[in-house]
Amino acid sequence: MQKIELIYFNAGGGHRAAAQALSQVMLDTAWQVSLVNLVDILDPTASFSKVMGMQPEDLYNKMLARGLTLGMAQELKLLQAGIRLAHKALVKRLKAHWLTSQPDLVVSLIPNFNRALCESLTQAMPVTPFVTVITDMADYPPHFWIEPSQPQHLVCGSAHAVQQALAAGCSVAQVHQTSGMILSPRFYGCPPIDRAAERQKHGLAADQTVGLVMFGGHGSRVMKHISARLDDVPLILICGKNAVLAKQLRDTPARAARVIVEFTDDMAYWMQLADFFIGKPGPASLSEAVHMGLPVIVTQNAWTMPQERWNTEWVRSNGLGVVHRSFRTVRAAVQEIARDLPIWQKNVRQIDNRAVFEVPQILAHVLAQSTPPDRHCPPGGRMASGA
Repeated sequence: MQKIELIYFNAGGGHRAAAQALSQVMLDTAWQVSLVNLVDILDPTASFSKVMGMQPEDLYNKMLARGLTLGMAQELKLLQAGIRLAHKALVKRLKAHWLTSQPDLVVSLIPNFNRALCESLTQAMPVTPFVTVITDMADYPPHFWIEPSQPQHLVCGSAHAVQQALAAGCSVAQVHQTSGMILSPRFYGCPPIDRAAERQKHGLAADQTVGLVMFGGHGSRVMKHISARLDDVPLILICGKNAVLAKQLRDTPARAARVIVEFTDDMAYWMQLADFFIGKPGPASLSEAVHMGLPVIVTQNAWTMPQERWNTEWVRSNGLGVVHRSFRTVRAAVQEIARDLPIWQKNVRQIDNRAVFEVPQILAHVLAQSTPPDRHCPPGGRMASGA
C-alpha cells in the first residue's frame, strides 16, 4: 500500500480544511493517507507553545479575527526572511522525518515552506515525488507557493496560477490545473431541504432576501459594523470559534432577523438558506459560496491580504458579485445584488468546481510516472492538464 503524506498547518484554517477534504475522498483508495501538521514535525516537543502559551499559528489567526491585516505584505517578507535563515535547520529536521515515515508521495498544501520540504525530501528519498497543491487562487511571488528551481509538481486551481507557474519557468509536465479550489465533499450531493421550513425554524422569512456573513474560521470584528449597517436585512452571521464575537452580535439589537452561528462543520446547510454572501475574498469561502449559488460581496483595499487580492479580479471578470473599496458601502452593494439577484445567481451557477475529485486523479498520475520529475523546471512545451 502506497503511503501519501498531506502536509498542512493551522494558519487560517484553509490549509487544514483542504487536507481533510482530500483525505475524505481518498478513503476508498488503495493509498494509506496521513495528515501531517508541519508544526508537529518542526517542533515535536511543543517547545514554542510551552514558552509562548500558544501555537505559532494562533497569533496569525488572532490578527485575522481582529482585522489586523494592514501591512501583511511586509510581515510576509519578514517571515520568509526568517525561513531562509532557518533553511538548513528546517531541511535537517524534515529529512529526519522522511527517513522515518518513508512516504511514497508528499503533498504540500502550505506556502512558504516548499523549498525546505522539497529539498529535504530529495535528499532523503530522491525518487519520491513532491506535489504542491496551491490552496490560493493565485501565487504571491516570489517564494510563496511556486519554487521553479526544484522538482515540484504544482496543482493550480485557476488558469491565472497556471500562467504564473509557466512564466516563472516551471515545466509544463509539472503543472496541473483543476477546475477550482478544494471544497469539502459535504458541498457535493447535498440532500434537498425544505428551504422555507428550515428558514422558519431559524426565524427567517421565506420570502425575504437573506445574506450570509462569514470571515473565516475565527470571524472578524468587522462583522459588527456590517450587521449595524444592514440593520433591516436578515443575516446569518458565521462566527466560527470566536465566541466573544458571537455574544456581542447576539447582544446587539437589530430590526431584521439575526441568526448567530458559532463553529459549524456544515456550511453547506447554512449557505442553502441564504441568497448572497458577504465576507473577505478568501479562496475557500469564495469558492464555497459560489459553488452553493451565492453571489458575493467583498472588498479590495490596503487591508486585503496580498495573496487574496487577485481573487477580487476573479469575482469581477466572471460576474460573480460586487467588489467595493470598503464595507462602509455594504448597503449599496446589497441593493445592487438584490436588484438583479436572478442574473447574479445565473452567473455563479456557471462555475463547475470539481477540484476535490480531480486532485486524487492528478496524484495517481504523478505516482504512476516511472521516473522522478526533472531536477530543474526548464520552460517550454505544452501544459499537461492533469485532470
